[in-house]
Amino acid sequence: MLTTQIIIGSLLAALISYLGWRFRALAISGALVATIIGGVIFGLGGLSWAMLLVTFFISSSGLSHIFSLRKTKLSEKFTKGSQRDWAQVLANGSLGVLLVITHVFFYPDQLWLWIAYAGAMATINADTWATELGVLSTQQPRFIITGQKVECGTSGGITFLGTFASLGGAVFIALVTAFFTPQLDFSLTIIVISLAGLTGSLLDSLLGATVQGIYECLHCAVETERHPRHTCGKKTLLSHGWFWFNNDVVNFVSSIGGAAIAVLFWYCFDYSFWLSTQE
Repeated sequence: MLTTQIIIGSLLAALISYLGWRFRALAISGALVATIIGGVIFGLGGLSWAMLLVTFFISSSGLSHIFSLRKTKLSEKFTKGSQRDWAQVLANGSLGVLLVITHVFFYPDQLWLWIAYAGAMATINADTWATELGVLSTQQPRFIITGQKVECGTSGGITFLGTFASLGGAVFIALVTAFFTPQLDFSLTIIVISLAGLTGSLLDSLLGATVQGIYECLHCAVETERHPRHTCGKKTLLSHGWFWFNNDVVNFVSSIGGAAIAVLFWYCFDYSFWLSTQE
């Protein structure tokens, strides 16, 4: 039964990845890794786990495609374009793989793994919505730590529109979570997953402002995430942060944060859930 489910899940994941590649949402490397990640999550987790992943992929890819022209104008800031490569897909989906494997093979009766997964997916969806819609803001972003105005596209820069979009992305995942787990309290699910996604997205911005490796192109006199070369073709030098802590690492760490926050909030708000974990 499980083998059949994995085969079906892998085929569905391959189909979605192929469509993602055809519509230029995924690079070839991203499509291959997405097929593996999707196959594991689809095959082991079933429909509920699969739908959170599909919801994230479709909504985020749709926004990336719609506003790709606007983001192209900021390409000198961002390290990658709208087509997700293998590293981006791995950063967004690897935690889900670890959680579903742990759930199926080790702790099938533990609800917290599902809550953690929903929190992680809400975080990466919230962050993507914030990035894709935040660049449309007419307001100049403010640095999340100091509140000072920064250039659009600066790591750690936030706007009201971007923050609101982040909440919208988290709520969207929360609604899908609640729909596919009707045994959970609806209001509690919406509140916890939405807050976890929003908080995880803000953590992403905080990491981008502090430890993410940011480089400087001396030729263009601008800061960028691009390395080793800027869009102008000149080499970039590390300005601040850790060179190995790129945007993909930021996304992965923030998804862990969103997962942990979701479980923590559920512990705080649902006493019966806390009791069930003690049995």
